[in-house]
Amino acid sequence: MIIRSPKNFDFRNTVYSHGWCDLRPFIFDQENWTFSYVFGGPDLKSPLSATVSSTGKSIRVETPGVELDALAKSKLRAKIEHMLRLDEEFDHFYALTEKASEFSWISDMNAGRLIRTPTVFEDLVKTICTTNCSWGLTRSMVANLVDKLGESASNGAKAFPTAAAMAEMDEEFFRIEIRAGYRSSYLVELSQSVASGAVDPESWLTSNLSTSDLKREIKRVKGVGEYAAESLLKLIGRYDGLALDSFLRSEFYKRHNKGKVCPDKKIEKFYGRFGEWRGLAIWFDMTKRFLV
Repeated sequence: MIIRSPKNFDFRNTVYSHGWCDLRPFIFDQENWTFSYVFGGPDLKSPLSATVSSTGKSIRVETPGVELDALAKSKLRAKIEHMLRLDEEFDHFYALTEKASEFSWISDMNAGRLIRTPTVFEDLVKTICTTNCSWGLTRSMVANLVDKLGESASNGAKAFPTAAAMAEMDEEFFRIEIRAGYRSSYLVELSQSVASGAVDPESWLTSNLSTSDLKREIKRVKGVGEYAAESLLKLIGRYDGLALDSFLRSEFYKRHNKGKVCPDKKIEKFYGRFGEWRGLAIWFDMTKRFLV
């Protein structure tokens, strides 16, 4: 299957824009610049493993050993377009970065898109798994979730678990098998709420709420504080919040404050010129060395 790339799209900078490409069920091949992913969910008959690559102006999607009918192709296409944010416009963001010489590289490199997973639920679980821990522990927790609760595709690779699958497990399972620590109770409550329909993370994508009101709604999920909510909002497509954590703060101190610690207010003021795009501006400013 071939998907036409939009203008100002760079496959490499999109895939490598965020640590999600390093978390299962993503398998990132940096040598060949492809990634594979196991797609699950109720809208597919069974988990489907696909490999995604770029052919220049298009994106190639391969499903080795599996023939897809028209409906399955349509659903898979929609999931990949969502993950790579192919329908999102960045012209306004680029116009702002071009006015600031130190940020003009972003538009020059067609950066700006943050890779995400096919569902807000998966993005939310993974975001919770990034709180107050090393990246290595995040990778371990996510891998355990996939290995122990994910359904297998025809090639044996596993998808990210559904909320229903996670909801069947108790807190002890998450503590012992997933090694989720204090997050265990949060994952139990979240998965049960989503499985029962009490919480619908997917609705946040099309919510008419203001960003501040939507953030308050997201923060009602136990285990989601200011950083996690603003991080998730970026994946939803709302870039107002900076989502400050220890990494972004330390990078800002080094790059823009001569290595000295400063109040968050100074960081907020520095990126204020980007308005509703400030959360995206700080992310690419602080992760420039991974792309350039």
